[in-house]
Amino acid sequence: MNSPLNEVYRRLFDAFGPQHWWPGESPFEVMVGAVLTQNTNWQNVERAIRNLRDADLLEPHALHDVPVEELEELIRPAGYFRVKARRLKSLLDFLVERFDGSLDAMFQTELTELRQQLLQVHGIGPETADSILLYAGGLPSFVVDAYTHRVFARHGWIGFDADYHQIQDYVQSSLPQDVPLFNEFHALLVRLGKDYCRKTGPKCAECPLREMLPAGGPLEPE
Repeated sequence: MNSPLNEVYRRLFDAFGPQHWWPGESPFEVMVGAVLTQNTNWQNVERAIRNLRDADLLEPHALHDVPVEELEELIRPAGYFRVKARRLKSLLDFLVERFDGSLDAMFQTELTELRQQLLQVHGIGPETADSILLYAGGLPSFVVDAYTHRVFARHGWIGFDADYHQIQDYVQSSLPQDVPLFNEFHALLVRLGKDYCRKTGPKCAECPLREMLPAGGPLEPE
């Protein structure tokens, strides 16, 4: 496949440098953060995780045993705290009941099988599942988000109607199955989407990928 993604990665890395994702002191903390970061910004997640750390609860069995009402208050800064508390509880049930709370055991499961298991957990969609696999488990499962879709579609590398798994397949079939590469590339695309390839008012003239745009400029949905 004649893919532009190697050149995209090179240009973004040259422009932005390493992004140092994902912030977290342990794989378990990263996994918790993957749930809490849904529909909010990372600053709010950090406040919620600090509450859990201060309560000495950043351990699978300890957090699993916390009453849901108490968990709601601890993670309140992350927003949607009632919904997220139940999603986090479902993930903890999965981890404790199937793997006795061992992330090492969980991440020794074959990647495709583990991904399907995670997607069956209440509240765990593809982006959260892949964030857990990549950033907590160190497994080569590329994370797709709205920034990835926007950047790729505007450049004509995918259709605007491409779904999550079509975009993921495009990336994973175009690049080596390399965890550090997937980690850094996703983070760089987020940086690009926030600073340049904005939903409204994109800064195309200043973008590191400006020379890779179609001749007529960024594409838009029909």
